[in-house]
Amino acid sequence: MKAINFSHYRKIVVLTGAGVSVASGIRPFRGKGGLWNEINPIEYADSSLLKTNPRAIWQLDGALRKQLATAQPNVAHIKLAQFEAKLSPDKQFTLITQNIDGLHQLAGSSNVIEIHGNVCRTRCSNPTCNLTAYLDSNPYDDVLPICQICSSPLRPDIVLFGEHLPVKEEWLTKRALRDCDLFIAIGTSGTVYPASGFVRSADYAGARTILINLEPMEPKNPYFKEEYLGAAEEIVPLLFGATS
Repeated sequence: MKAINFSHYRKIVVLTGAGVSVASGIRPFRGKGGLWNEINPIEYADSSLLKTNPRAIWQLDGALRKQLATAQPNVAHIKLAQFEAKLSPDKQFTLITQNIDGLHQLAGSSNVIEIHGNVCRTRCSNPTCNLTAYLDSNPYDDVLPICQICSSPLRPDIVLFGEHLPVKEEWLTKRALRDCDLFIAIGTSGTVYPASGFVRSADYAGARTILINLEPMEPKNPYFKEEYLGAAEEIVPLLFGATS
């Protein structure tokens, strides 16, 4: 396996999934060891719970907040941040993440699009409320937090099942993909919509497309032209070993 010669590329897009954060102690939701193998996501992560049982959402995401209080970026996060920092000014680098843990930013990545939100932000569940989402580490173990503006329940600033991607993040993602020349997906099954369609957009733009994942994609996605199997923290330093 050789490091990618990044001198050939000007607009680089990286998509990351749960596999990037496993080495930091964050469990994935799907696949081997995935959280959804043990609990029903409809009972803890569905948008309908905002009206029927908002405490259930906090049970799951509050526990993740407590875990993130001590979690640290691993070598995959750090290598991607270092890669971005060392790129020459004539290159564009966009990191799109499905993760809600904020570890990319903690590692130093700056141009990050969080398409599923960030569990360490809180916002109002009332879509008409003008409360601005804010950083928040409180797990709310024993109380349901209430908005001081409209008295609606507060919620983690993440995308729940049944919700659309945030408009701004979706637009930024489409803009990055429409003219990228290198697309690399890391630690993601590549099967969950809408992220599953990103590689198709990149391929349509003429980009080189690479999948880095612990397990092979089943069924294969024909838009990924290259596949490297292994843990993100092992493969990323090898492929991102050279910048220019």
